[in-house]
Amino acid sequence: MKKISRRRFLKKATGVGLGAMGLPYIIRSSALGKAETVAASERVVMGCVGVGPRGRLNTRGLMGYGAQVVAVCDVDAKARALAKKEVEEHYAGKQGREKYTGCATYNDFRELLARDDIDAVLIATPDHWHVPIAISAVKAGKDIYVEKPLGVTIAEGQALRDAVRRYGVVFMHGTEQRAMSQFRLACELVRNKRIGELQTIKAACPGGQQTGVHPPMPVPKGLDWDMWLGPAPWVPYTRARIRPGANQGWYFISDYASSGFVAGWGVHHIDMAQWALGADHSGPVKIDGQGVFPENGLWDTTLTWSIDYTYANGVRVNFTDNSKNRQGVRFEGTEGWIHVTRSSIEADPKSVLRSVIGPDEVHLYKCDSDDGNFVECVKTRSETCSPIEAAHRSTTVCYLGYISILLGRELRWDPDAEQFVNDEQANRMLSRSMRSPWHL
Repeated sequence: MKKISRRRFLKKATGVGLGAMGLPYIIRSSALGKAETVAASERVVMGCVGVGPRGRLNTRGLMGYGAQVVAVCDVDAKARALAKKEVEEHYAGKQGREKYTGCATYNDFRELLARDDIDAVLIATPDHWHVPIAISAVKAGKDIYVEKPLGVTIAEGQALRDAVRRYGVVFMHGTEQRAMSQFRLACELVRNKRIGELQTIKAACPGGQQTGVHPPMPVPKGLDWDMWLGPAPWVPYTRARIRPGANQGWYFISDYASSGFVAGWGVHHIDMAQWALGADHSGPVKIDGQGVFPENGLWDTTLTWSIDYTYANGVRVNFTDNSKNRQGVRFEGTEGWIHVTRSSIEADPKSVLRSVIGPDEVHLYKCDSDDGNFVECVKTRSETCSPIEAAHRSTTVCYLGYISILLGRELRWDPDAEQFVNDEQANRMLSRSMRSPWHL
């Protein structure tokens, strides 16, 4: 018989995680080591789809925690060649190099997913491709690490959630901040009422950007433009749709990132609001948003915004761009406040930050790296720090706000039914069509 690891045998034999069989989770010390220290039978073999700057950063992180990357895929020949070079340089000269056969490259993600030797897939494409590729990966039996946000519509998030549940794969959403100690501390302090009863959350992130009109250009050699567009409407190529400079142009085009930075950046902080509220399986009941849009030009998503969310427990969340609130997340309670960013945490009174969370109080999921956490969870079949339901719900909150902005009015939401209340027009905006032959 072909020798396979215990992990792979259990995964293939049951189609579910070890926890479903009542088996204990075994955390090996090698899980957080380098690839060369992990036995071949215990390596997580990965393919990476979408290897632009963000995808390559994620790839390096995953390899650093022991994942063995054997394939990369991108519709840009230059991007995949650079990724292949970086991957193979990572393994060059390391112990066990003779067993590493190199990194294959693909233009079409379906060819990568057809490989039986790949356990898990990183998906770091533009947003409009996240869910179609992720669902295909799930159906191919791959565990998935999906960059944020979770698709471009609420219906896409629902479809991926259903697929992840049905096929029992491990899922990680790349919102990052659940693996940052200061955010976990802030949310634990709020959940344990160190600032009294939570009343208001204020979240702010960078706003949108605008540009002028850009005429069609010849498609660069090595770029599969039709595949890049995929499920989005066909349009002529122009460079500003993809990479005009420091920021990717597609971040601010609704065909590829339906709400711009409202979900594209904001989901990081909205996810923290949801975590602190204990709302990973729920959401707000009332939404009222306003926004300012470019008057013309290629980029068409909102530049500035202010969205008020009301939850069933009375807590109000105000989510804006940085011009209206201070960057980060601020929790305000009856007895004080906490403000947290990626580089700092502050509180009033200051003593709040010295508070010790007792053994019988609320303790949130603890990990130090989403990359390392994903690799370990693929091995143990346990849930990641950013699981599918939380990913879907946090992304949903962003899109609820954007729909309110587009309609220009207050909306009411049923988080259990995941429908707007008595609002057919708003409910039609929960999904959108895809260009043939792509579909959910």
